[in-house]
Amino acid sequence: EVQLVESGGGLVQPGGSLRLSCAASGFTFSNYAMSWVRQAPGKGLEWVSAIKSGGGSTSSADSVKGRFTISRDNAKNTLYLQMNSLKPEDTAVYYCAKYLGRDYGLGYDYWGQGTQVTVSS
Repeated sequence: EVQLVESGGGLVQPGGSLRLSCAASGFTFSNYAMSWVRQAPGKGLEWVSAIKSGGGSTSSADSVKGRFTISRDNAKNTLYLQMNSLKPEDTAVYYCAKYLGRDYGLGYDYWGQGTQVTVSS
């Protein structure tokens, strides 16, 4: 059974940092691209960042570029999102999602349950 379990969310002040983790199980993690997607209150899903299966190639939305860094540890079956210089508009539920293949753009087949990030003073 595929499982994606996010952790690391919480309340942080503007300008602060958080690191999200996504523990994966039930599949060969190193064979699949992964992504972070968020949903702000009352809004639709927003793609945040993606990383190919080997970890050597990443892509991020303009809204987070230069502030967020996606990474993965294939030995630990874990995906990360380092979030720096957080803004109130980053407040959202953050989901990790598994792509259908080694590259991104092929669509997702599994999602985690999400972790809440709230940026507020």
